This record gives sequence, structure tokens and C-alpha cells, in this order.
Amino acid sequence: MLRNYLLTAWKVFMRRKLFTAINLLCIVLTLTVLLVAIALLQNAFHPTGVEGKSERFVQILMTQATHTDRHSRRTSPLGYKIIDQYLKPLPGVEAVSASALAESTSIYQDGRITNVDVRYTDAEYWQILDFKLLSGRLYNDDDVAQGRYVAVLNQSTARKLFPGLPYLGQKFNVGTQQMTVIGVVEDALQLNAYADIWVPLTAQPSSDYRTKQWGTFTAMLLAHSADDVPRVKRAIIDAARTVKLDDPKQFDTMQFWGDSKLEVFSRTLLSSEAEDAGAPKLLATIVGLMLLFMALPALNLVNLNVGRIMERSGEIGVRRAFGATTRQLVAQLVLENVLLCLAGGVCGLLCAAGVILWLESSGLIPYLHIDINLPVFGYSLLVTLVFGVLSGLIPALKMSRLDPVRALKGTA
Repeated sequence: MLRNYLLTAWKVFMRRKLFTAINLLCIVLTLTVLLVAIALLQNAFHPTGVEGKSERFVQILMTQATHTDRHSRRTSPLGYKIIDQYLKPLPGVEAVSASALAESTSIYQDGRITNVDVRYTDAEYWQILDFKLLSGRLYNDDDVAQGRYVAVLNQSTARKLFPGLPYLGQKFNVGTQQMTVIGVVEDALQLNAYADIWVPLTAQPSSDYRTKQWGTFTAMLLAHSADDVPRVKRAIIDAARTVKLDDPKQFDTMQFWGDSKLEVFSRTLLSSEAEDAGAPKLLATIVGLMLLFMALPALNLVNLNVGRIMERSGEIGVRRAFGATTRQLVAQLVLENVLLCLAGGVCGLLCAAGVILWLESSGLIPYLHIDINLPVFGYSLLVTLVFGVLSGLIPALKMSRLDPVRALKGTA
């Protein structure tokens, strides 16, 4: 039975090649966009590689201060003082890292100007993020405590600054400080990992950052296990309530939250003050948009399939006259569409891989590296099956209920 279905499907595809090509193109374009979007979202919300421990750590990007009796409000990245006094002492946390936001600077060498992004961090930064060390070493607690002028570069920046030279031991200036390269890591693009050069935070020109409650710092807190993350989040909220602000007449209450990767994007986009950052709402919106995007071409495929199947009214009439049931006819028609969608899914997967390779090599998104892994491939198969059922079931049900006499007369 299945063999007959497959042979019939092949003959139908070859009979009207234009319809087949249009349907296939519609499927391929839609699935390519969906697969690239899913891969990018997965890389952002559930990254592997350098932020492979993201299920175990939370991050604080912004803090908000208000006054109970006034309408004053301030939103800003953390100051180092808040991290040092209120977050680092939290019990039951494996590591707490303070890192400044990446800042752009220019490096002058041999008549060349190279624009780079520099990030000042502590040593715990390297414990939480899993950078792949290519040569040398990462700076440690002693380097930070002593304020040594050492630096870690990513591979692309090392090649730009020192083409054809050994990287380790090379010197360059960041502002007025002369840095020595002690390590080179693999390029990485993630929210917390992005930079060209990493330098100990104690190597900054001024130590004023230590006394500021507002600044340019973010914090990452690594829990012992993923099960401990909810407890760490509650501890962070409680710690925010205990902050004593420098000017209580202007602000007397501070809030900050430990967010997962998804919650960081949600809190930023929705400006949410909820404990869950409105992440379920954001996720529902993304899923809804994907379903809508998928539904539009599905409706187009339904119309195309209705036209294609209308031409087969005679064939359907003959099969009905010889006793074919509605279930058999629906199975045949839906199977044809599912096969077409699976073929489009394979082509879409190859096209998506090509688009991702182009994005990685184009430099539009620096250091982008995305894998179409097994979960993404599973999503693609699921999407193609949904396409096949949605776009084939409606016309199949309609045509399978044709009256045999009217179908044979061509009056269906």
C-alpha cells in the first residue's frame, strides 16, 4: 500500500512540475528563515561553548533605584561597590564575577590604528566562562590583586596587532598603560564574553571605580548546580533590599535581579520589573510570530494544493467509484504533501546551513559561530511535518468527499 502511495505521489509531482516547483520553493524559503532564526535564538538563549555553563549562572546587567516618596528613578549598570559589598559575600555561590562593559579604544602601532573593544574583569570571570585557551595563560587572582598590566587577546585581534609575530610577550598601549600579552583565546560572541581584549580591572587608570555604586559593571553569579539557581535568584533580590544608598534623600530603594539568558533579553526588551522578567510573555510572542510566519505560506500552499487536486477530480472519482474510502484518499493526498515538505525541509536545512556559513564569514556579526545541531534539525523536521499536515489536510478532506458521479463528469 505504501509503495503504491509513493509511486502515485512521484507521478503526481512529475505531471505538474510547475506546481511542484512553486510549492517546493515556498517551503524552502520559509523553512530556511525559520531554521536560521531558531539557530540564532538557541545561540542567544541556550548557548554552548564559552557560555556553556549558562544553565548554572545568572547575570545582573542593570540596577534600578527609586525613592518611596518621590518620583525619582535611575537605571544604570552596577557600580563595583555593589558587587563587592553585596554580591560577592552571598553564601552558597561557587563564583561571583565583576566585569565592565566592553569599551572601544584605539591602539596605535607602527603607523597603524586598530579599533578594539576592551573589557576589564576580575579573575573569577575566567572560572564562569569557558574560553578555549589557544596559547599562554589567563590572568589569575594574583595578577588582579597586584594590578599587573597584562592582557588576554582573542585570536583575531592578536593576528591584527601582531601579524606574523609570536603573540605572547608582545606589548601594546591601552590609553596610558602598556600591556603585555600573556594569553590568546578563541574568538567568541556572547553577551558576557564579547570583547577583543581582556584586562584585569585593577589595571584601570583610576581606582575610583571601587567606591561607586553606579558604574559600567555587570555581575555573573555561578551556582553549584542548576537546581540552586532559583535560590541564588532569591538571594540576589534579598541582597538588593539591604543596599544602603550613598544619597538616601535622592534614592532610598534599589532593585536588581539575577537573570537567565532568556530573562536578560526579556527584561531589556520589555523593561519588566517582574521576578521572571516577563520571559514567558516574550517566549510566547516569539512562538506566536513563528507560527504566524509559518501559517501564511501554509495557507498559500493550501490554495495551491486545492488547484492541483481539483485537476485530479477524475482520478478521485474513479477511486471513489471503486470503493476507496475517505480515509484512504486523505492519507494519499496528505502523504504527497508531507513528502514534498520533507524534501523542502532537507533543501531548507542545506540552505540554512549555507546562510549561517555566509553570516559567519561575512563579518556582519563579529565572531559569530553557530551550529545547526541535532535539536535544530529536530525542529526542522517538526516544522516540515506541520507544514505537510496543515497544507495538505484541508484540501484532502474537501476532495476526498467528492461525489463520484459529479467528479467523473468533471462538475466537482
